[in-house]
Amino acid sequence: MAAMETETAPLTLESLPTDPLLLILSFLDYRDLINCCYVSRRLSQLSSHDPLWRRHCKKYWLISEDEKTQKNQCWKSLFIDTYSDVGRYIDHYAAIKKAWDDLKKYLEPRCPRMVLSLKEGAREEDLDAVEAQIGCKLPDDYRCSYRIHNGQKLVVPGLLGSMALSNHYRSEDLLDVDTAAGGFQQRQGLKYCLPLTFCIHTGLSQYIAVEAAEGRNKNEVFYQCPDQMARNPAAIDMFIIGATFTDWFTSYVNNVVSGGFPIIRDQIFRYVHDPECVATTGDITVSVSTSFLPELSSVHPPHYFFTYRIRIEMSKDALPEKACQLDSRYWRITNAKGDVEEVQGPGVVGEFPIISPGRVYEYTSCTTFSTTSGYMEGYYTFHFLYFKDKIFNVAIPRFHMACPTFRVSIARLGYLMTNVTVTPILETIM
Repeated sequence: MAAMETETAPLTLESLPTDPLLLILSFLDYRDLINCCYVSRRLSQLSSHDPLWRRHCKKYWLISEDEKTQKNQCWKSLFIDTYSDVGRYIDHYAAIKKAWDDLKKYLEPRCPRMVLSLKEGAREEDLDAVEAQIGCKLPDDYRCSYRIHNGQKLVVPGLLGSMALSNHYRSEDLLDVDTAAGGFQQRQGLKYCLPLTFCIHTGLSQYIAVEAAEGRNKNEVFYQCPDQMARNPAAIDMFIIGATFTDWFTSYVNNVVSGGFPIIRDQIFRYVHDPECVATTGDITVSVSTSFLPELSSVHPPHYFFTYRIRIEMSKDALPEKACQLDSRYWRITNAKGDVEEVQGPGVVGEFPIISPGRVYEYTSCTTFSTTSGYMEGYYTFHFLYFKDKIFNVAIPRFHMACPTFRVSIARLGYLMTNVTVTPILETIM
């Protein structure tokens, strides 16, 4: 009997089961999903399967289930509508939108006035008009952020942090795009730089370089630092705060919402606390946070200004007779060259605080270095309130301070190249 041959039907896209195809499509990016529409009628139908677009709406636009319900749209139409509005920012939108959402959620119960000061997002045509006005393209991540919130009103406190010392106060507002465009720089030393922030008390601003010029990289965010020893007004050094707008903004927000920057009297203070910078002596714990002040610092001459905030706390479980009063302080201050200065004196900032169980005392002070970094450590001397002849020392943990990365001005570099040898140049830069 002759063997019977069985014909196997060729495997085609049309004959594949639906579920495996949908599973494969679920791994595709939105671009590939759209391209599938042009392959065949069946793939076009399957790529429109609404659950496939849910992941892309959440990934790129952060659209929640509640928002979808409120808008009464399918996932695919939500994706397309959002793309038609802010599609040029698809590579930045999720990171910027999440930062804004996290910041507002954190600040609403703590600094409600600050949240109320935020402006509605700018329109695309507003940003185009600013580009025409300044003659430069704005970074896409900058534009993306301003589509969400067009800065804030010029109020106090500013969204970008505050700093207060006995005779110095700074609070930086996030500028709206029109105000920023009015401060766009074309002068030598700050050419093609756009202000991001402004402090109405000091005139301090953070800038973004919208073009690469005068030694700056495109999109860098920095504080300007005039060379105080140069006669050339174009000799402006820079303390670099971020490589891009996204880097600058998201890192700031992360510091705020993680509790890294404390909220004091409805204001964000940009003190940085090292979790290891804590020392406990008996029932008393001392912790320190620090901040660099660019507006009071300079690269040339080298003068780097820091402020520190100290928290002294007695355990709530301490016995009442452990209550004590601070008499004096001792500091050992070391700069990056190893030079040591010792300081001893009565009280702290003119006060002699009393510490009792569960009580906290905080104060701020400042120091300067002629080097870009340094550290301090020391101790406080206390006496017991109930046994005044008994004194003891409380350790202050070593805390380090370092200025941000800086770059010296092209104007000064040009002078150095003309007047000194290579070795001094490198020493000056380093």
